[in-house]
Amino acid sequence: MSALFNRLRRPSARLFSLTLLVLIVPVCLRAALGWSTPLGYLSDLAIGSLLIVLLHRRAWWLALPVLLFWGLLAVATAELVSAVGRLPTPSDIHYLIDPQFVENSTGGGLAHPALGLTLLLALLFWLLTQVTARGTPNPALPRALWSAPLVLFAAHWGVQNLWPSEADPWRAYNLPHQLMASEVADLQIRAEEWLDGDVEEPAPAMTGLTDVDLNGQKLLAAPAQARNVLIIALEGIPGAYIRANRVAIGSHYQEDLMPNLSRWAERGMNTPDYVLHTHQTIRGLYAMLCGDYDKLNNGTPKGVEMLTLNERNQACLPAQLREHGFSTHYLQGAGLRFMAKDKIMPHIGFDVTHGLEWFTNSNYLEFPWGKDDKAFFEGALDYVGQLKKQKKPWMLTLLTVGTHQPYSAPEDYLERYETPKQAAVGYLDDALEQFLSGLERQGVLKDTLVVITSDESHGIDGVRLASSWGFNLTLAPEHEQLPRLNKGVYGHVDLSTSILDYFDLPVPSALSGRSLFRDYDTGREIMSFTNGKLRYHNGQGIFAECDMPRRCRYYESAGFIAESATYKGNYSGHPARQIAARANALDLSLLRTPLNHRYQFGSTNVIPLQAQINNDWADNLIGAQYLEMPKGSHTRVRLTVRSVDPQQTAYIQLKAKEFEQDVQIGLPSEMVATPEQPLQMNFSFDNPQERKAFSFHLLGYGLGAVEVTDFSVVTELPGQEDLFEEVPEDETAQSS
Repeated sequence: MSALFNRLRRPSARLFSLTLLVLIVPVCLRAALGWSTPLGYLSDLAIGSLLIVLLHRRAWWLALPVLLFWGLLAVATAELVSAVGRLPTPSDIHYLIDPQFVENSTGGGLAHPALGLTLLLALLFWLLTQVTARGTPNPALPRALWSAPLVLFAAHWGVQNLWPSEADPWRAYNLPHQLMASEVADLQIRAEEWLDGDVEEPAPAMTGLTDVDLNGQKLLAAPAQARNVLIIALEGIPGAYIRANRVAIGSHYQEDLMPNLSRWAERGMNTPDYVLHTHQTIRGLYAMLCGDYDKLNNGTPKGVEMLTLNERNQACLPAQLREHGFSTHYLQGAGLRFMAKDKIMPHIGFDVTHGLEWFTNSNYLEFPWGKDDKAFFEGALDYVGQLKKQKKPWMLTLLTVGTHQPYSAPEDYLERYETPKQAAVGYLDDALEQFLSGLERQGVLKDTLVVITSDESHGIDGVRLASSWGFNLTLAPEHEQLPRLNKGVYGHVDLSTSILDYFDLPVPSALSGRSLFRDYDTGREIMSFTNGKLRYHNGQGIFAECDMPRRCRYYESAGFIAESATYKGNYSGHPARQIAARANALDLSLLRTPLNHRYQFGSTNVIPLQAQINNDWADNLIGAQYLEMPKGSHTRVRLTVRSVDPQQTAYIQLKAKEFEQDVQIGLPSEMVATPEQPLQMNFSFDNPQERKAFSFHLLGYGLGAVEVTDFSVVTELPGQEDLFEEVPEDETAQSS
């Protein structure tokens, strides 16, 4: 024992333990995770050697917080890549270190628990050597080692610039290195722009992105045989899960997680090069149902912005079909209030909007967001049966939630698949098969245009552009006349135009995009913003991928989604600014500024309370999520919550989050509301820096139910406080 103690006291033991922690373990973990690339190992060595140089002679109490944060980033990176197939961005750091968010997102478990355990053991070993050798001086490192980080970083930079890798970012970078590289590149670009001086950038041409294009040759010569429309949006499913898409793109990805859907795809028209423009369900639904790009950044979703407008919403697909005699219906397997779908869906033209409250059938498994996929599709089949009884043609949009984090599946599926995510996808595939077969038995497929797609993509590790790769499977009565593979580049922005074109209905000029039911002999412009990268295809064989806002790489690529593309070079300056300008112009298609718009998220709906709050997201009582607040602005909020049950007290919490991380703005920890004395609040806060993805979470528990009759939010510049009528001073928050 004494011999071991003496060995631990040696300076070499401390250096070895630090080297083990920051160099050897990360390299081994990279190999174990399957992220092996020369650039990735080079990045790990560069960051590890930098930590050794910086921390070797530091006091343990100074080095420990740095190492804890570094280790937490490593765990968070593995979890995010596993969950959604992307590397964290700086904005993600806020919530990746939030224990509550991690618990809600992972269901209380980690995808790679061994990684965290290995890092923890290595950290404890390092700490043991530090404590054991207290008072023993640490010799200086050889001077030659001080140059090692610089040489390694320079080598990585040289390889990336001379022979750029198309590998996923997490395969080519250690996260701290990637963040550092981005900051250095931004500084370089700012310096270039400063040297160029003030340059007035001409407005970019936008018609290719914003106009309706019906110049293609129609695929169907005769009028539509379908009288109804069914749109099925599958939560998070990428295009690579469809076998026909993989073959058409030439993808190396061969996991067959959705064999049933792939078999159905052989009976319909597939669009392999199908682009998802953004992340988040509400943004995907807006693009497909309203024929417009949602924000190509993290600004306020356009569906929320549209609540302040009473004209553009009439151009959305549900409103257009309703105008032409369809009854329009929306049904999802989760509660409607999150992301304000209870308000947005009726506003864009749905006659009937239902969420979790509509279902009377029981779940097959517990799932925090709502209905598991099997239970959802069983209910949806009953819903279609009810629609069949009416004389009017109908439109029904369905949204599943079972493949949302945390992924849930029955035990037998969890035993058959390697990960819960794969098991959830397999469970969805079987549930969808039963639903489609049920539609066929009922004769629905004979007179209904069925479009199966996804709201967003949860990504796939190692598959290029998987976060932007969607799918569109169209099952039409005229399936024999339609091609099995629809050539050309399409995306969610085309869906509304396509369905109106199928029925030979007029397409409003406010919509944009092409028709999936036409054959075009020219390329088209299209954009997406996923995984923190802005992507643009010019329709003429050039694909650009930009780290926002002014640094791009460009490739030769016939289409948008491709297994690989030929790297042509980097650019900043005018070409990069033009791409950013296009994205900015698309972002402003509804509102020119996020300032001075009053959002009202309250309603007279009666909301049943639960005995306790289980989830800040699924249990939210209002839809004020992912708002944008400019730098230097001032935000004011007013709310009224009333318990509707006599002699029952409702306990209310109001939380603010930015990128899912709690933000302290001086709110009470808990408040109460009764029938006689409603909770009334009127508060405000400043925005010294720009806020994006800012969410309010109004939570309640107790007996009975409540009404949130007012939840008003307005953001303005100081001095413009006349948009709210004055609230009496005695209307203050009540706290328990």
